[in-house]
Amino acid sequence: MATQASDAALPQDEETQHGGYAWYALFVLILAYTISFIDRQALTLMVDPIRETLGITDTEISLLHGFAFAIFYSIMGIPIGRMVDRRKRTWIIAAGIVVWSLMTAACGLARNFFHMFLARIGVGVGEAALSPGAFSLIGDYFPKRRLPLALSIYTSAAYAGSGLAIMIGGTVIALMPAMTLPVVGALEPWQAVFIVIGLPGVLVALAVFFLREPARTSMKAGDPPGISELVSHIGRNKGAYLLTMVGYALSGMLWNGSLAWFPTFLMRSFGWSPADVGLYYGLTIFIAGTSGILTGGALGSRMRANGREDANIVIGLIALAFAVPFGVAGMMASSGAMALAGIALFLFGTCMPWGCAAAAMQEITPNQLRGQISAIYLFFLNFIGLAFGPTLIALFTDSIYGDDGAVGMSIATVMVIAAPISAIVLMIARKPYREALSRIDF
Repeated sequence: MATQASDAALPQDEETQHGGYAWYALFVLILAYTISFIDRQALTLMVDPIRETLGITDTEISLLHGFAFAIFYSIMGIPIGRMVDRRKRTWIIAAGIVVWSLMTAACGLARNFFHMFLARIGVGVGEAALSPGAFSLIGDYFPKRRLPLALSIYTSAAYAGSGLAIMIGGTVIALMPAMTLPVVGALEPWQAVFIVIGLPGVLVALAVFFLREPARTSMKAGDPPGISELVSHIGRNKGAYLLTMVGYALSGMLWNGSLAWFPTFLMRSFGWSPADVGLYYGLTIFIAGTSGILTGGALGSRMRANGREDANIVIGLIALAFAVPFGVAGMMASSGAMALAGIALFLFGTCMPWGCAAAAMQEITPNQLRGQISAIYLFFLNFIGLAFGPTLIALFTDSIYGDDGAVGMSIATVMVIAAPISAIVLMIARKPYREALSRIDF
């Protein structure tokens, strides 16, 4: 029986697939990914006003930023990944964008921690539809020789989106007055920010909805493999999958945790305003993050072309060795400028491996399982990295150091704990990953 996706798929012609239309589709998906990070990261600029309005602690803020978002993002990603392998991917992504955009706006209506927590769960559920579907679409829009470049460009939108979230958020916070809406009532400036940035995402959803679905490549006739085939494939390559996923998820604790608290660190330690953070730190994320992932992708591709089969994992080790010393130095800096310089080099290094990490999953996964494997990979990345990274930093600030001004020390502490563990796991992953590549049967 044919699937809905194959019914809706277009013929594999040069214009629609592997041609100019593929780059247009990639642009639309990048726009969606950028919007997702704007909606996800805007909270980091508004920690103190949210705390004041809702009467909550740093630890509760971290739960809103990480756990509430990540837990359902991670869990929902797996069934959505299965839908991606069976249904029309553009429609799945568009529906997700509508959900997370409306839930972002709903954050602006929150009157207490519980309301905000539920809205952040909704943001996570909506965003869970994006990357599994996008990875699958990009794999069919582009030929194999262009896939690493296309995937790295798509992933770089995470850093562009984070930078834009900080820049736009800082500007909007500076300009946004308190307001009163019919029915809703009085809103603080931070609440209005969530509404302003959330609702435009619905327009992006329309652009994705009307993308032409590409034909699925390298697919067997009939329905995609079932759960038993997925479990069997993972079981044959469990060392490669689990160690690589866990190693990169631990690296994700550095990036997600630090990204959540860098703005607060700059404001509390050096008296920067949200507008200052928006301009200087936002530009830093945009430039350092984007250049880091593109550099890592280019280096990984070069190493892979030269016969280094585990290049996609080695890049993760190089990134950790480069990033952590600069990150710790930035947290110990005596001036805002020096701290920002350390943060820039940390971000460049810690952003290097993520295109390679996604490519690592693609290389050892048959096409018809990539949506589900991508969802499982994102489950590890977000459940460990995003759910626990920000909260671990907040727990050190609240419970170990007991001082709001010690957030920089908390960030540095998590860096020096998580980085060595991540490096050890990735080093162990290299051998089973090479073995998985050697027995590819698709």
